Amino acid sequence: MITSDARTLKGKLFEAFNAHDLDRILQCHSQDGVLVTPEGVAEGHDQIASFYEEIFKGFSDLRMTVWHIVLCADPAVTEWMLTGTHGGPLALPGGGVLDGTGRPVAVRGTSTCSVGNNKIITHRIYYDQLELFSQLGGELVFNDRSSSAGEGRPSPGD
Repeated sequence: MITSDARTLKGKLFEAFNAHDLDRILQCHSQDGVLVTPEGVAEGHDQIASFYEEIFKGFSDLRMTVWHIVLCADPAVTEWMLTGTHGGPLALPGGGVLDGTGRPVAVRGTSTCSVGNNKIITHRIYYDQLELFSQLGGELVFNDRSSSAGEGRPSPGD
């Protein structure tokens, strides 16, 4: 696949994403395609569909704005901004679920797609989960509160 075809395919994926059109999203992926995200790995159409369904439930107005396209043959690389309002359930790390908060989010990220036979074979999505969860009211908490992390270390300027 040449670069312009990969770009065209990725453009179709972004259009389908912004329309929340699951059928068109899946048409961009090979039947045995792999989607890798901070939440985990989805293999094949059923798991990829499940990932997108969950995201669209949590953010019914979710939109992706592409702001930089890296010109390379493979993988096709794009930087973007996701914006939306958290109105529904969102799976949390560790198995919990966060009910809709009504909070707006704006999360920067990047994704890479490897393509073959005019379909996405591997799609890797990278974004900062802490950026997302802090906008939803989450806090970074360490599990072991009794630890002596930081004790005995010099303070800045010591």
